[in-house]
Amino acid sequence: MKLQQLRYLIAIVDSGMNITAASQSLFTSQPGVSKQVKMLEDELSLSLFIRKGKSLEGLTDAGKEVVRRARKVLSEVDNIRALSQELAGQLRGELVVATTHTQARYVLPDLLEGFQRKYPGISVSLHQGTSDQIARQVQDQEADFAIASGQSELFEDLITLPIYHWERTIVVPLKHPLTEVKKLTLADLANYPIISYTHSFDQGADQAKSFDKAGIQPNVLFAAEDPEVIKNYVRKDMGVGIIACMAYDRTRDADLVALDATRLFPSCTTWIGFRRDRFLRDYMYSFLELMVPGLGRSKIDEIIANPKGHTGPAYLKSLGPLNLHPSIGNQFFTCCNGGFNL
Repeated sequence: MKLQQLRYLIAIVDSGMNITAASQSLFTSQPGVSKQVKMLEDELSLSLFIRKGKSLEGLTDAGKEVVRRARKVLSEVDNIRALSQELAGQLRGELVVATTHTQARYVLPDLLEGFQRKYPGISVSLHQGTSDQIARQVQDQEADFAIASGQSELFEDLITLPIYHWERTIVVPLKHPLTEVKKLTLADLANYPIISYTHSFDQGADQAKSFDKAGIQPNVLFAAEDPEVIKNYVRKDMGVGIIACMAYDRTRDADLVALDATRLFPSCTTWIGFRRDRFLRDYMYSFLELMVPGLGRSKIDEIIANPKGHTGPAYLKSLGPLNLHPSIGNQFFTCCNGGFNL
């Protein structure tokens, strides 16, 4: 059995059982991939794939188990390689972060700039997507860390550490009728089309639950992942926008009014997550220390050993808002009741 054969096997699975796509991702020939996988099956005396003619329809039960174990083996190979670089003192590598559009655009630039000043030999890649997409990328070892907001259940297979709380903000055009409302309610919002994030009104989402609890049916016009898209449609006076507080800048967005939504919706929590079996190089520890307030290397190791004992309700209660995050400062002064146009 060769590591190359395991890589070919995983590539086929990750390419949707498409050997051509797998061979292209591996920069090798399709016959070569097919041959190596067949040799692996012969050696194991197992059929790993359900076949229909020359096509692969899926994995057999044995194939699923082999793939699961192959991923663990290849993960440890990567860890050994990273360990060798660490012991050799090589300050080179890549930090891959999977995150949402909001975090990538507004929160991470200054943090990553500070990180790269400290580690100039480390390249940084950002993969953007929804919370469930980025959690999956870390689980599939396509990214080192996931940074996202939302329910922690999405990260249940990862070590997860809360970073900060943040609030939602309602944005409307200048002179919109809602700017005259003294005490905004969900019923007031429901009088207008609503534009918000993708999945914000899915069943079980905080925004949806807030309206459900109040017995109010919101008029959701459409959703987008990028808050800049949401704001642009608000500028067209097509609806009322609900965005993350860090996505509003009173200078850049002077043509919009920000309305406080802290009484209408619960606070959101941004998390960072990583695989428990991931070998953390020095620069990865530093990145975690930069992101999570008060976290040191020994504490990280302690959490990895006992993840459930350190991220419970007491820790969440002590977590500060975004505008008080020590690595960010007060640049988000409009967040978390920091200030509004009104």
